[in-house]
Amino acid sequence: MSWPRLKSYSGLHLRRIALPLGGIGTGTLCVGGRGDFKRFELVNRPALGFTPANTFFALRTSDGTSTFCRALEGPIAPEDFEGVAGSRAANHGLPRFQAATFHAAYPLAEVELSDAKCPLDVTLQAFNPFVVGNVHDSAWPVAIVRFVLHNPTQTRVSTSVCGSFENFLGTDGVQSGPRGNFNSLEKLNGGVALVARSTALPVESPLYGTFALGLLEDSVKTTHRTSWVNRSWGDTLLDFWDDFSSDGQLEERPRDEQKTPMGSLCAQIELAPDETRTLTFAFAWHFPNRQSWTPDGKASPAPDAPGTWGNAQGGEIVGNAYTQRFVDALDVLVKLEPRLPELERQTVAFARAFYESDVPDELKEAAGFNLSTLRSPTVMQTRDGHFWAWEGMGENFGSCFGSCTHVWNYETATANLFPSIARDWRDIEFRHMSDKHGHMSFRVAQPLEKARQAWMAAAADGQMGCIVKVFREWKQSGDDWWLTELWPHIKRSLEFCWIASGWDADKDGVMEGCQHNTMDVEYFGPNPQMQGWYLAALKATEEMARAVGDSLFASDCGRLFKSGQSWMVANLWNGEYFEQQIRPTHIIAPGLRHDMGTANLNEPDFQIGSGCLIDQLIGVLLARSCGLGALLPLDIERQTLLSVHKYNSRSPIGAHFNHMRSYALGDESAVVMATWPRGRRPLRPFPYFNEAMTGFEYALAAHLLYAGEWEAGCEVTRNVRSRYDGRARNPFNEAECGRHYGRALASWTLLLAWTGFEWDARTCVMRVRTSVGPATWFWSIGTAWGTISQKEGDIEVEVLGGSLPEFSVELGNGDIFDFPAVEAE
Repeated sequence: MSWPRLKSYSGLHLRRIALPLGGIGTGTLCVGGRGDFKRFELVNRPALGFTPANTFFALRTSDGTSTFCRALEGPIAPEDFEGVAGSRAANHGLPRFQAATFHAAYPLAEVELSDAKCPLDVTLQAFNPFVVGNVHDSAWPVAIVRFVLHNPTQTRVSTSVCGSFENFLGTDGVQSGPRGNFNSLEKLNGGVALVARSTALPVESPLYGTFALGLLEDSVKTTHRTSWVNRSWGDTLLDFWDDFSSDGQLEERPRDEQKTPMGSLCAQIELAPDETRTLTFAFAWHFPNRQSWTPDGKASPAPDAPGTWGNAQGGEIVGNAYTQRFVDALDVLVKLEPRLPELERQTVAFARAFYESDVPDELKEAAGFNLSTLRSPTVMQTRDGHFWAWEGMGENFGSCFGSCTHVWNYETATANLFPSIARDWRDIEFRHMSDKHGHMSFRVAQPLEKARQAWMAAAADGQMGCIVKVFREWKQSGDDWWLTELWPHIKRSLEFCWIASGWDADKDGVMEGCQHNTMDVEYFGPNPQMQGWYLAALKATEEMARAVGDSLFASDCGRLFKSGQSWMVANLWNGEYFEQQIRPTHIIAPGLRHDMGTANLNEPDFQIGSGCLIDQLIGVLLARSCGLGALLPLDIERQTLLSVHKYNSRSPIGAHFNHMRSYALGDESAVVMATWPRGRRPLRPFPYFNEAMTGFEYALAAHLLYAGEWEAGCEVTRNVRSRYDGRARNPFNEAECGRHYGRALASWTLLLAWTGFEWDARTCVMRVRTSVGPATWFWSIGTAWGTISQKEGDIEVEVLGGSLPEFSVELGNGDIFDFPAVEAE
């Protein structure tokens, strides 16, 4: 099966590449730019630098006159040659192919390997199933590795491919437990697997689990080793290489008393002239005992403290949902084998429809490649079926626990690709993170019974964003029962704004109080960022109130929206952008102030003041993407975005002073968080004002696209993605406060903005903007997905997954087209 390709990398642009190959909530390992496998983050915690020893694939060929034997990897970059005892690169002494090219269309990765002495054309393919709308089929704990081998010569070539790995059981890459490891060869339905187990780990240990390497081929000759010989001075690897390179087969070795024995599985085939064959391997794993990120229901005091938010041994076991479906790693492979063709077909169908759509490449790259975060250790699903997310990950700890509402506000991918995840998060936020007064903690503890024990602060943006998102989930699903069940919680959440000494204590539609927010500080006084969120929440609640029959509350929300909107324009708009009015107060309701903000309430630090903030209209953007329409006059909205682009863009960023974290450097271009083009900068603005962070940049870019500023939106996106070029940074890992950061999934909004896509399940209406010329675009609501094409006034909708009832398509110019019910073939 041919795979689509969006972007290719070679040379030094391979060095940083690490494409995650795990499923949703399963942990992951990565394929590197040169075809190496690394970052085995499988055992329920981040472990950035962990790669089990001697884990690689190797190729041997013989045409009867010459022999070729190499690791199935491209060359090591010169930057990795030096170390105190030589190169620190994994398996650095193995002979490798002369060149490699990495082709990506996440979740698909292909590595073309070339060497003048190799008689074969060799391509490595790697992926994990990605099935839109189907979490189970997107949560396989596997990394599928296929080698496509073509013989372009006129001579028959005997070919062997061997995969090797260390039985690493007993460590999660950071901490270690007892070792009593062994490997065994097991039969699959058609193929075979080498399974790693341990006799020393108690079944309740967080380190307990199994790992396997399977060969998913029948009628293929195989040889194997369950262990390598135990010798000093590097001769363990020498013995393996001598054995494999001599004839392309393996001879078993005695187990000895190795604590972490190596295992190898070898396949041998014959390739006739001009013949192409494939060999499909798969890594599989099963580690059931995930620990809570809040041991004893409490948060750790600092990210690098002992017991780092549940990653230390001894915390409560919350488990993994994926391990409920399988007995062990062997069972994963047994169940994968018959399903793999269909899983691959659906994965490739999604990638082809998405990456071959008529959308600028930079937008597809940003939206598509960042989906890897959903399948990194950032996101988890515990054995009770609930989904959770760190903000991101440190090297070996989760970076900020709690499915943080003010960070995950920015992402739109789950609602459109996996709505069951989005709806589960809404259920947790309103049923468990909120109290009877409507106070919503912006972080949640594990397990769910302890949801509010670890964090008692509410975030104004986080709470208002959750109201807008629950509207979105209802609108896209049309589930009136679900809305009715949640309505009392939603209503209290908005009413919480009006408590004494709260965010809008005088109930005038303007947030004036102490407002904790995603800048990790409190704003004092009206400001565009929180006011935009508030307006969006009022608008969303008005619609939901009418739907459940609460007309009085709906009218109240509508009145406050109009009042707040007009006040915001009249008092915060300076002709170019919106400013903050700083209003100190000592009277603050409980649960609104966290300990990271100002210590001086008379003259509070960490404010915006007259500054031009990059995401000052983020709530307005989310409202647009959810189908709530424009919250502000369009000319003012557009001018604000152009002002942000004008004043906050930095090219090159190297001329810009930054006292905090650097996510853009040197000749790179970026949009910084805030500037003060009219002067009057506070002595100590909010902490991150000099930084440039991709999630915020994507939000700006998407909003520019909604405003019709096509080139500006694409430029901002291009500049971000040029920084993640494989040489400077990993294209599949955008960092903020941690790697694989959740806010970067704001990138999916770029697709919504470019196409103008909306779906309203209540009326069965799909909306897209009118294209200029023929265009085919990808669309998805999770329960259905496909493409929509416009050509010469005609519309064609193709459903490639799921089904739609009778529906209409409404174009931006007002044209409406009716379609019958349709189901994917």
